[in-house]
Amino acid sequence: MAQLTAKERANLPDRSFAYVDSRGKRLLPINDESHVRNALARFSQVNFESEAAREKARIRLLKAAHGYGIMPVGFITRQVRSERGNAVTSSQRNAPDLPVGFVTLLLTDIEGSTRLIRELGDGYEAPLEETRRIIRDSVSQAGGREVDIVADESFSVFEEPGDAIRAAIDIQMIMRDTGWPDGLEFRVRAGIHSGTVKMTSSGYLGVVIHKAARVCSAAHGGQVVASEETKDALGRSTPANVGFQSLGAHRLAGLPEAHELFQLRVDGLQPDFPELRT
Repeated sequence: MAQLTAKERANLPDRSFAYVDSRGKRLLPINDESHVRNALARFSQVNFESEAAREKARIRLLKAAHGYGIMPVGFITRQVRSERGNAVTSSQRNAPDLPVGFVTLLLTDIEGSTRLIRELGDGYEAPLEETRRIIRDSVSQAGGREVDIVADESFSVFEEPGDAIRAAIDIQMIMRDTGWPDGLEFRVRAGIHSGTVKMTSSGYLGVVIHKAARVCSAAHGGQVVASEETKDALGRSTPANVGFQSLGAHRLAGLPEAHELFQLRVDGLQPDFPELRT
């Protein structure tokens, strides 16, 4: 990692740091991938002014990590241990069992979350927690494992691609049928991608993580988009009544070539959406 000079550091905006204390001291630069990885390793060495400040910095760091396709499982479980002592949590139980090798990833996020926060204010917390519960239950019932849920995003892993497909459909069906406050509609976009990952001290590693995040960000709320790799991995084991509609080849940010993407077509789910968000 190239060290920042004093001038380079001074020229970075506050948003390029995970933590800015009340005196304006800026710590844990997250301006590029190497600095994000360094910040993950150094996070526990920082003396935060409060637990609230620590949690805000943790979320900013995790969002930056996700932006670079880093899924820092090791970081997450270290923080769980430091926060809760010897209490056994679901994250601690699941982390040692996370599969490696060829897996299928399911990522989701809430569409229009900034607008919903603005309109609901403190009332956003309850529907956010309900959305998280729906996702967790659907993933668990389909045989998947939750890797992380941060803010309005979730990341889960499955050993079988068909299980990820079933979980994504279940999430969308339940979200569609749930009554939301103040007449607002909570919708999640879902992206599914299959490939080979390995585990490192800072979590899953592999371009497959980056591509899965880009597939998710291309989707619209209520839509499930899958990669060609997932479609191929399913082969003849595609769940009954599930169809794949080709959405054509698309360039995904940070990836060199175009990738064919598919929308899952299932009775009961919205069939038509605008062009992908690529």
